Amino acid sequence: MSVTYRRDGAAAIVELDNPPVNAIGLAVREGLQAALDWVQAETGLSRVILTGKGRAFAAGGDAREFDGPAVAPHLNDVINQIEACEVPWIAALNGVALGGGAELALACRYRIAAPGIQIGLPEVGLGIVPGSGGTQRLPRLIGMKAALELIPTGKAISAEQAEALGLIDGISGDPVQTALHLDEGTVELALPVRDLPRPVADPAAAAAARALAHKKLKNQVAPQRAIDLIEQAAERTFVEGLKDERQTFLTLRQEDQARALRHMFFAERAAKAPDWLTAEPAPLEQVAVVGGGTMGAGIAYALLNAGLSVVLLEMDADGVARAQDNVEKIIGQSLKRGLIDAAGAEARRARFTASSNYAAAGGCTLAIEAAFESMDVKRAVFTKLEAALPAAAVLASNTSYLDLDEIARTVAAPSRVVGLHFFAPAHIMKLLEIVRGADSSDRALATGFALGKRLRKIPVLAGVCDGFIGNRILARYREAADTVFMDGSTPWEVDEAMVTFGYAMGPYEAQDLSGLDIAHANRRRQDATRDPNRRYVPIADRMVELGKLGRKTGAGWYRYPGGNGKVEDPIVADLALEEAHLAGLTRVEYSEEEVRERLLLAMINEACDILHEGIAASARDIDLVTVFGYGFPRWRGGLMHYADTLGVAHIVERLQALAAEDALVWTPSPLLMACLRSGTPLSQASPAAGG
Repeated sequence: MSVTYRRDGAAAIVELDNPPVNAIGLAVREGLQAALDWVQAETGLSRVILTGKGRAFAAGGDAREFDGPAVAPHLNDVINQIEACEVPWIAALNGVALGGGAELALACRYRIAAPGIQIGLPEVGLGIVPGSGGTQRLPRLIGMKAALELIPTGKAISAEQAEALGLIDGISGDPVQTALHLDEGTVELALPVRDLPRPVADPAAAAAARALAHKKLKNQVAPQRAIDLIEQAAERTFVEGLKDERQTFLTLRQEDQARALRHMFFAERAAKAPDWLTAEPAPLEQVAVVGGGTMGAGIAYALLNAGLSVVLLEMDADGVARAQDNVEKIIGQSLKRGLIDAAGAEARRARFTASSNYAAAGGCTLAIEAAFESMDVKRAVFTKLEAALPAAAVLASNTSYLDLDEIARTVAAPSRVVGLHFFAPAHIMKLLEIVRGADSSDRALATGFALGKRLRKIPVLAGVCDGFIGNRILARYREAADTVFMDGSTPWEVDEAMVTFGYAMGPYEAQDLSGLDIAHANRRRQDATRDPNRRYVPIADRMVELGKLGRKTGAGWYRYPGGNGKVEDPIVADLALEEAHLAGLTRVEYSEEEVRERLLLAMINEACDILHEGIAASARDIDLVTVFGYGFPRWRGGLMHYADTLGVAHIVERLQALAAEDALVWTPSPLLMACLRSGTPLSQASPAAGG
């Protein structure tokens, strides 16, 4: 049964039992309704104690049901009955109480929580608002300002924070036993939240909440609607507020944003080692990192955060000193932001060693190379690692573009080699591409996935090609942007088109941030193998020749005078005019929509080729990569989910029209054509499609 109930003297104990997290699906709602009916029929009860079995009280509603119509009994109706019940209910929060779980607690007369548990209303993260009274009960209980700080951000708080706010009434190591022994007067005098006075309006807090939502959750509808509902709690009756909240919840959950956010919610939770990968990973206690630059230091700190010991290897004493300084800077930043305390900083320092002697890594079972992006450098590093580390150690490369199979051939046993492509800053970014080389063993791959889990990363399996999944899509995105720029636009118009779509910044501002010299070096690497029939736009090369490398030089695609933000640079616009003239091109006027369409179609078509070739295992993996690694708006569900909202037929039609300009880059992917013939959405396409 999903809900059990029993008597304990004059008390009834109702227990949610829907492992693993007691999600409130139909069976749980039916069980709660049955428990309510049983309570009503019992005599002599002084209280009903509501708790959860296992590690959770209730971690919210079952989002898998949200794609269909709401089915009775509805949680809001059940919760209203709990609140109105003649026998007072007490919430004994044994574990996490989120979403509908928190709303169940709010309907109880008294709330006791175990130490350290999390309580919150995170519905905005799924593109919806609380649908069972959260926006009306919470401000009545803890005040308008506190409610506006929690619901529109989806922030969860600890039991200790909840007690300080008045959200719960007490903390106990055994909430059920404490609830059983509460004196009757305490329970009887506790008012239902619905009977508390309306919260006092707080326009300043509402304005601050709207500004924060606009900044942190830009373009998302649910946070602003949640603020509307919370504000209305000060003006309307409780019943009116509940009615508006419920209608808003039901409307939002069927809209595109909620569907996209649900897709990402489930995609993120499904990101794990594939079922066929059953090998035991290498033990993970001590890891070597080669290279102490920005990326290597970030990887080292991510490992330290996960409780691992790290040996960071550099070429010489100067490199060791720089590496130590880089790691120490991250420790200092974490201290300043309150992410760690002084003891945590010391613990990390104690587990960190930097050396120029590879023998210092002799006890490591995994090495991650994060050296300069040069095949000669990579070969030299792997030769040294092979000599210094045990034969069973897994050797990983963090290369962004280079051929992992060529790197692997450096060592006697290429099966030891796997790609672990982190994203900068490595201690913050959640994505980890695990690259499967031609000879990578299952043990090496399993080690990559085990490390991803230990680091709380989103792991995605990728095959070997230039750029793997993410950087290959990025390269096509930039190529399409450069073509639009040269043929009839400006970097700021291109950037604005993509920011309007939902990116935090466009491709040119992003390149200014990373440095134009990095992309330039990659283009030089590709010179020998570039298709001579593929159009090449030389403007970025001209920028590097002029020393315009981005923010670090004060000028790139934009100028950065005095570090006070970016301004448009007419010199850059003139470069496009000059190059177009030299190429004999007649520039055209592109609308914002045309710019956006070209860049998005370029990425979609490239992603379909990546899936067709088996570089990605699923469309879902491409969505994870584009959202967690490259800034694609989460509320659009990732690149392939968004593509399905356009429809395969529309995408093919538009690509075929663009192919009249340049068939080499715009011809629809074989996978797209196969999906068009079969009527298969891209979300359901497999690498075999179009074969």
